[in-house]
Amino acid sequence: MRTFPMGGVHPSENKLSCAKPIEVLPLPDVVTIPLAQHIGAPAVAKVAKGDRVLTGQLIAEAGSFMSANIHSPISGTVTAVDMVVNGQGLRQMMITIKREGDDWAEGIDRSEALVKVCSFSAQEIIAKIKDAGIVGMGGATFPTHVKLSVPPGKKAECVIINGVECEPYLTSDHRTMLEHGEELVVGVTILMKAVGVGKAYIGIENNKPDAIAHLTKIAAGYKGIEVVPLKVMYPQGGEKQLIAAVMGRQVPPPPALPIDVGAVVCNASTTVAVYQAVLKNKPLIERVV
Repeated sequence: MRTFPMGGVHPSENKLSCAKPIEVLPLPDVVTIPLAQHIGAPAVAKVAKGDRVLTGQLIAEAGSFMSANIHSPISGTVTAVDMVVNGQGLRQMMITIKREGDDWAEGIDRSEALVKVCSFSAQEIIAKIKDAGIVGMGGATFPTHVKLSVPPGKKAECVIINGVECEPYLTSDHRTMLEHGEELVVGVTILMKAVGVGKAYIGIENNKPDAIAHLTKIAAGYKGIEVVPLKVMYPQGGEKQLIAAVMGRQVPPPPALPIDVGAVVCNASTTVAVYQAVLKNKPLIERVV
């Protein structure tokens, strides 16, 4: 069974929530939303105190190419756009919204109906991902539209979906793969089209046999997508380790990136968000635990 060739440990697992289904959170009365919640430049507020906003409405715009749009997770009234102390004890610009009802912005498809056909061009896909504020949900919060914008002179050979989740406590990607497998696989086809490749791998450690079986069954109906079971090994969820495990290629030291060995890596939950952004017109707002 594949894994990366050098180093690694296997810490004791405590996947306490792996058998618990995803739950919808109750709506909070007030939210305070940081404008710097992604790698790159902070977003720039597009609302002011007293403005009424809807769920899914753009409230802050990307501050540069390496940045991401931010959308409101609730509907209500903006009560402040000001510096607030964050969890690290540092002051940063945030938008505070007091909830009023649960009204959504127009055009967002909230139905559970699966959409399989993506008629958008690669450029249109990347633009929709950028507009939706999609960032890496595996922890790095790297703007996804930047990752999919392959630099001139570089060429992608495959997409790798990171379903490893090697950390000993985390189970969110595991549950996402089980409960949103169809959306995930359609998201893979969208990513493949965005970067112009005919091959994708979904890497999953073998401590998640149910996810491996589930996605293998779904992927059988799609061309070019292969589920790759991996030996349990930390930190296999890192991009470089995952590329080594799946492709047998080593990403050179910085400033080299995965694209330098032909890979574009995307987290499993991010891939579902890509599906929702492109085919459901839903920005990156989450209400689950």
